[in-house]
Amino acid sequence: MFTGIIEEVGSVTAIRRGGKAVALEVKAHRVLEGSRIGDSIAVDGVCLTVTSLNETGFTVDVMPETMERTAFHGFKTGSRVNLERALRLSDRLGGHLVSGHIDGTGRMIERRREDNSELFRIEASATVLKYIVEKGSVAVDGISLTVIDVNSRYFTVGVIPLTQEETTILMKRAGETVNIECDIIGKYIEKLAKGEGKGGGVTLENLARNGYL
Repeated sequence: MFTGIIEEVGSVTAIRRGGKAVALEVKAHRVLEGSRIGDSIAVDGVCLTVTSLNETGFTVDVMPETMERTAFHGFKTGSRVNLERALRLSDRLGGHLVSGHIDGTGRMIERRREDNSELFRIEASATVLKYIVEKGSVAVDGISLTVIDVNSRYFTVGVIPLTQEETTILMKRAGETVNIECDIIGKYIEKLAKGEGKGGGVTLENLARNGYL
C-alpha cells in the first residue's frame, strides 16, 4: 500500500526483455534507504517487487499482465519515473490510499497554466472514469491528485508547484500515456452495492430487514 506522495524521481537504466515479460533496472537514491530484496516500490504508480539492489539502484520484474495494462511499453533507457516505497503503518497518510494496482491508462489531451498551478486534462475509458468523482482522489503515474472535474470522456487535475518539482508530471506532453489508479474505496462500495456475494447487496428490503429503516 502507498500514499501517492512521491519520494524521488529515478531513471530507467536498463530494460531486459524476455518474451512479454520485462526486467527493469532503476537508478535511485532515497528509496534505497531501508529497502531489502522482496520489498515493494511503486514505479510510476505500479507496485513492483525488488529482486535485487545495490548502492545506485534496484531491479524489478514486470509480468506480461502489467505490461499490457500500464504505460510501461513506452519506457526506454533514460526514462524518468516516480518512485515511492511502501507505506508503513506509522507513517502519515499525506495523499490517499494507493494500492499500486493500475486500473488503466489515460492520454494527456490538454495542459494549461492557471496562476501557480498546472492543469492537466486526461482522457480515459468509461471503465476508468466511472470510479472518478469530482473533488475525489486519483493517482496519475503514482501521484496522488485531487480531481477538479470529470465527464464521460476525461477528467482534470491540478498540480501545485511542489508536486511539479518533485515528480515527472511536467515532463508529460499532450498525447502521452499515463497510468491511472482510481480510489479503491469506490470499487469496494460498488461490489457491496451490487451484492456480488451473500446478502443480495444494498437494497431497501435488506436495509429494512437489518433494522436500518
